[in-house]
Amino acid sequence: MSNTALADLVRAGGPYRGKAVFELGDRASTDEGAAGLLGELTRLPILRADRVHALSLAWAAIISLLAAKTPYARQTAYQSFAALPEPEQRDLLAYLRCTRIEDAQP
Repeated sequence: MSNTALADLVRAGGPYRGKAVFELGDRASTDEGAAGLLGELTRLPILRADRVHALSLAWAAIISLLAAKTPYARQTAYQSFAALPEPEQRDLLAYLRCTRIEDAQP
């Protein structure tokens, strides 16, 4: 499945959106297109609202970008993090056990 098709699954809000987010996250370490799409998707309200316990799919996407460990993916993660509301930023930093997103090592 292409990156665009995966992003469309996420945008459609169907039952496969979580799997599509994680697949794009897996591709982010070797595919800047996947990393870029994942960064865009973190801004969708549906990803911010879709939660498994405290973790939202937007957080999972940001964590995947950080874990990709490429300069582009990390920069995309920083931008996605900056777009989160401040309370979510604080909660995500607490979840990652760091005080700055740049220090996160998932």
